[in-house]
Amino acid sequence: MSADPTTPITPDNGGGPAADGGYGESLFEPWRPGEGERIDLGSLAYDHITRARLRALGVGPGTRCLDVGAGTGTVARWLAGEGGAAEVLAVDRDVRFLRPYAGGALRTLAADITDPGFDPGRFDLVHARFVLMHLPERRRIIARLRDLLVPGGHLLLGDAVDLTTAGPPDTPYRLAMRAMWQALGTSLGTDVSWTPGYPRLLSELGLSEVGAEVYVPPLTAGSPIAAFWSDTWARSREAMLATGLIDAGQFAEARQALATGTATDLSPGLVTAWGRRP
Repeated sequence: MSADPTTPITPDNGGGPAADGGYGESLFEPWRPGEGERIDLGSLAYDHITRARLRALGVGPGTRCLDVGAGTGTVARWLAGEGGAAEVLAVDRDVRFLRPYAGGALRTLAADITDPGFDPGRFDLVHARFVLMHLPERRRIIARLRDLLVPGGHLLLGDAVDLTTAGPPDTPYRLAMRAMWQALGTSLGTDVSWTPGYPRLLSELGLSEVGAEVYVPPLTAGSPIAAFWSDTWARSREAMLATGLIDAGQFAEARQALATGTATDLSPGLVTAWGRRP
């Protein structure tokens, strides 16, 4: 899981947020303590689904892979290690969390994938998870990622799908989720309303053998996904309260429900879609 790749935030620019308020700038700043651990909680919840799909797409010896928005590098390191890929390029707007892999197949690159000059080569697999939902002009970016594939290569994309906030009941958990999505939309430009349309989008962009699946991790007490949402809410608390959709008491109740496993609802899921470049 990772933010959208934008200009890296480094100690050289003061360690603080940039002015345009993108992901990692106005919220979820990578220089804040615990941000890498928050990303890893999401990885614990979803990596097994991503790995299974990568295996099904035939990742293995000789495969050249591009992992966009690589976060803390859990998928990239798996590709370079157990996945057996010959080459893995892990790209993010800030690579401070990308620890090296001893096998040597993994390289890292701090880059902005929205930059017209972004052209890291051609690959058998291009993967991006929890990236495009934070970016404008996502159709254009997906087309660019498609163009980084060799003929016969696979594009594998994943983003969040919201399964709970459209209707009642107005529990503290649902109020918190509604407030979170609105706060992320206002602060970062996050939009998950389009993600159920991934299969049609990939088909319209000329990919073949298109497929998609949705995984929803259970909101049990002590689970990685419950801890991930609780930490995400804690880091975006003020922005959530500013929406007016939830008050401080309801916010506390929602986090308590996650901690105790009493939310009795669905987590946002991961919709994964894939296709092959003819």
